[in-house]
Amino acid sequence: FQGGDTCEYLLSSGRFLGEKVWQPHSCMMHKYKNSEAKNCLIDKHVVFIGDSRIRQLFYSFIKLINPQVKEEGIKHGNIPFEDKSASIKVDFLWYPEVNGSMRQRIKSWTEGSVAKPHIIVVGAATWSIKIHNGSNEALAQYKINITSIAPLLEKLAISSDVYWVLQDPVYEDMLSESRKMITNEKINAYNEAAVRILNSSSRNSKAKVKVFSVSKLIAQETIMKSADGLHLPESSRDTNAMILMNVYCNKIMKPIDGSCCQPQPPLTLIQKIAFCFFTLSIIGYLIISLIHRNNYRKNKSCSDLESGEEKKPSISTPNVSTLEMLLHCFCKLGLIMTYFYLCDRANLFMKENKFYTHSSFFIPIVYILVLGVFYTENTKETKVLNREQTDEWKGWMQLVILIYHISGASTFLPVYMHIRVLVAAYLFQTGYGHFSYFWVKGDFGVYRVCQVLFRLNFLVVVLCIVMDRPYQFYYFVPLVTVWFMIIYATLAVWPQIVQKKANGNCLWHFGLLLKLICLLTCIYFLSYSQGAFEKIFSFWPLSKCFELNGNVYEWWFRWKLDRYVVFHGMLFAFIYLALQKRQMISEGKGDPLFSNRVSNVLLFISIVSFLTYSIWASSCKNKTECNELHPSVSVVQILAFILIRNIPGYVRSVYSSFFAWFGKISLELFICQYHIWLAADTKGILVLIPGYPMFNVLVSTFIFVCVAHEISQITNDLAQIVVPKDNSTLLKRLLCIAGFFSGLHFFSAMQDQSRH
Repeated sequence: FQGGDTCEYLLSSGRFLGEKVWQPHSCMMHKYKNSEAKNCLIDKHVVFIGDSRIRQLFYSFIKLINPQVKEEGIKHGNIPFEDKSASIKVDFLWYPEVNGSMRQRIKSWTEGSVAKPHIIVVGAATWSIKIHNGSNEALAQYKINITSIAPLLEKLAISSDVYWVLQDPVYEDMLSESRKMITNEKINAYNEAAVRILNSSSRNSKAKVKVFSVSKLIAQETIMKSADGLHLPESSRDTNAMILMNVYCNKIMKPIDGSCCQPQPPLTLIQKIAFCFFTLSIIGYLIISLIHRNNYRKNKSCSDLESGEEKKPSISTPNVSTLEMLLHCFCKLGLIMTYFYLCDRANLFMKENKFYTHSSFFIPIVYILVLGVFYTENTKETKVLNREQTDEWKGWMQLVILIYHISGASTFLPVYMHIRVLVAAYLFQTGYGHFSYFWVKGDFGVYRVCQVLFRLNFLVVVLCIVMDRPYQFYYFVPLVTVWFMIIYATLAVWPQIVQKKANGNCLWHFGLLLKLICLLTCIYFLSYSQGAFEKIFSFWPLSKCFELNGNVYEWWFRWKLDRYVVFHGMLFAFIYLALQKRQMISEGKGDPLFSNRVSNVLLFISIVSFLTYSIWASSCKNKTECNELHPSVSVVQILAFILIRNIPGYVRSVYSSFFAWFGKISLELFICQYHIWLAADTKGILVLIPGYPMFNVLVSTFIFVCVAHEISQITNDLAQIVVPKDNSTLLKRLLCIAGFFSGLHFFSAMQDQSRH
């Protein structure tokens, strides 16, 4: 709203999410690991100057570098710390009062002969209050002393990061008799003096001493848990140390989930070209619209006075209408991509960390379930996994996944394991749907392949350009794309076996099963041979698509996690279509899928299997071990759900139009959430309306769903233009697309060279 520096917000304001999670105002705070802290502070010298409270902060800070450090040493003396592996020096200097001694030490760093520390953290006052029994004379002397030190700190702030830590409030009821004079009223007076005097003489914004006032807010919430009423509990001082680390390191390390203190990334060459393209599209569309409007006015139908007939306006040529439609799509897409960029690349809107509670996940789940049941309608057909039913399935799964992401429920292992099944179910549908199409239709033409690839990848390619992200970052789209190509290759290679051919000779069924066994063998081999997998996808140009952070490990992990489920989908489709062809199942309206006895037995087994999997997933203790079992057992719950949903005829005959509507745009919803619903590449939450979390979610969700729906329409419109049915025209378009990606690769190489 104010366009202020997020560093100022990080140092001065925020609130607690729950009991221990601190949320800075307007930005996200990264939780630094030891290795990250060392990389940031390599060859750095950090100095903490002050009293016992600053000593506490010193210990919390060095524990971020080395957690094994114990709080030992002279209480009222200097304490050195050094990490030789990273050449990091952190010193605590005991100066409990702002006086001549402290001034002399600070002055020594301003003189040329002594090396200046890179980070200086200063703060003191409670000793002055205690020693002088809270007298007004002590406060007056404190003002004089800090006035003499302020110019020296400002001078140091030109080349170093200097932080003045304001005094935290105390819990007066717990203070010992010797500290009773330290009151919150006195502390506030000392803090006001420090804030008023510091930076009063500085006109250079780079020479400002940063006032660390956020610790006061943290202390107000947690000082009641203090052991003595004066010193903060360990969790609070650890939060202060983490804030300090974010203030200094975020601009160096640039963590995705640490938006505080990070400058806006500069526009890349490809982003600038995309901006120019969308701008020209908008201008072109406006010009054509004005021309058409003028032509329409000139040729507007008018009544023939003699005959009374109405003259029809002239019809535009097809070429013009196609061009107008193309420009119209790119015009809308350009405006939408501008919104994407403003939400997640420009520092325009606020971002916040996620915080999981059971209510934040389960209450919305119950709410959408009630809505879904309310919008129940009859299906047009009653086949197993008919179009309306699969759209419904995709829809409710996508809504659950969205709630899972925004609530941060990945930290709760039982929920994580169930969400993994939902992702697997999407891939199961990929195997089922594409196998069914190729098996029944026998259409292996280039047009079909290009249509599917375009619809899957169009939005992701545009986002890779506009948001400057690698293709593998949107991992689900590469996953379904590769599996589609595997399904196509499996069925299209010689001998091509389709249902029509297999009906003439049953041996062809065995031929298809042999193909599926070969596919399963390849999957099994690659899943246990990481080296072979990485070699395949490390060849250019595949490496450009599947590398993330310089390697393809992430891609191997994602592929391996659901490696068998697409095969299971293909096998299920084969068995189902074979049973359907031999009329071994009943798909009439209201009829059970099998005989009553068989249906009841299968339904009972399905319910037991479904619940057994949920019990197992809920009892998971180790994510790694459960992920190892997941590829083999996830199909149990998927098949159980399909049978429960389809065996009873009355259940198969209805569907939720509410869920089905979302299912039709499920891919767009999954991809768009990265940048315009969540924030910082899904690590946080986008805040359009600060201070009102529920209202913010409602507004951002409405915009997010509208944008996803609009992008779905744009993709469908462009697919008709870019991928025509005529083979010769399609070949020309494919050559143009190849040229586009060649140019993209050329500019990408230029970008990489300029960065290095």
